[in-house]
Amino acid sequence: MKRLINNLPVPSFTEEDSLAAQGYCHIAGVDEVGRGALAGPVVAAAVILPHQVKAPWVDLVRDSKVLRPARREFLFHHIQGVAIAIGVAAVSHKVIDARGIVGATMLAMKRAVGQLSPPAESLLIDYVHLSGVKLPQKSLVGGDQRCFSIACASIVAKVSRDRMMVDFDKTYPGYRLGRHKGYGTREHLDCLCRLGPSPIHRRSFRPVGNVLSR
Repeated sequence: MKRLINNLPVPSFTEEDSLAAQGYCHIAGVDEVGRGALAGPVVAAAVILPHQVKAPWVDLVRDSKVLRPARREFLFHHIQGVAIAIGVAAVSHKVIDARGIVGATMLAMKRAVGQLSPPAESLLIDYVHLSGVKLPQKSLVGGDQRCFSIACASIVAKVSRDRMMVDFDKTYPGYRLGRHKGYGTREHLDCLCRLGPSPIHRRSFRPVGNVLSR
């Protein structure tokens, strides 16, 4: 049964414990962020943690989408401090337009896994299966809510991408990318209609394409 605190799912070590019982040591949680954004890259993270991490901050870990920015930054710092290995990979808007968001997401995840040192022995992945990756892997629907290492990967990916978007805001002022992080908020759509697409907008996404076709 899924454990809830304040009506929010609390990630557990159930999946990691199962793999550890099979003899796997370096188990990587993998997740991505930015899939639905209209601008900027899709970013994936892969995180290998010590088995059954014990620290006061562990009970605060959740899916990154339900955490406030300050809490994500706090947890990001602590995850970095204990992780055995972390890989982060960004795939640009150009690749997203060329390959589609699914292909770009898979590529980002594969690159993040490939950065791990020491390498992963098995993978726990939010939702998708990585074809061509010759490692035991398990795809979990809602993995960022259920699985501790995937939730940690979601936090690392989210903080990493948010920082990128803040930097893009300085390069492309006027779109307020640092506020909405490229997602299709009303504020973002208003800026997009007024200014037209920036160089990092995803031309293949309908709201951006609609502006271009006017």
